[in-house]
Amino acid sequence: MKPLRALCAGELPRLVMFDLDGTLVDSVPDLATAVDRMLRELGREPVGVECVRQWVGNGARVLVRRALAGGLDHSAVGEAETEQALARFLDIYADCHELITLYPGVHELLEALSTAAVELAVVTNKPERFVAPLLEQVGLGGYFRWIIGGDTLPQQKPDPAALLQVMRLAGVSQAQSLFVGDSRTDVLAARAAGVPCVAVSYGYNHGRPVAEEEPALVVDSLAELL
Repeated sequence: MKPLRALCAGELPRLVMFDLDGTLVDSVPDLATAVDRMLRELGREPVGVECVRQWVGNGARVLVRRALAGGLDHSAVGEAETEQALARFLDIYADCHELITLYPGVHELLEALSTAAVELAVVTNKPERFVAPLLEQVGLGGYFRWIIGGDTLPQQKPDPAALLQVMRLAGVSQAQSLFVGDSRTDVLAARAAGVPCVAVSYGYNHGRPVAEEEPALVVDSLAELL
């Protein structure tokens, strides 16, 4: 695991935190199904997978607002409209997990880190109630000691609060920690928390190459970290 050692002064990190959607799993097909069902119930046209792929990464509320707005800029969407649509989206999404898939290299990396006694955590903007069941569904349920969802704390990424919380719980310093994500949101959160960020090139970054966000390292597969 030389790439990981290179980021942590020649030693394996003691703690590796992972984003979920776009990093460990491809959840967009299920999210798009739920978004389109919500929009149809509201008398609107569905938007499809490719639009949703551009809009995810900032939590369920922002995804719903972008769907209502039909684009990344959701400033014109009102709160009452958001609340109604969000409640329906969450109800629908609770039963939309048939299409989620694990990215190549994920299981191999988590197994190697676990074997090396590296502590593992998930830090995601997805509502917490969905995270553990999804991890179980894709066979990753036993790997993570801590799960921080988008509604676990008052703040969401790119605020560093969740990363700092996990480091406190683990009793691990910034120099011994690492964050793995797929988007500008993840890179900014890691930077604000003072930890290196490994970014995957295949994830969701609103249509922009994640290398533009200047993470510590970009990989095409998590297997490269082995």
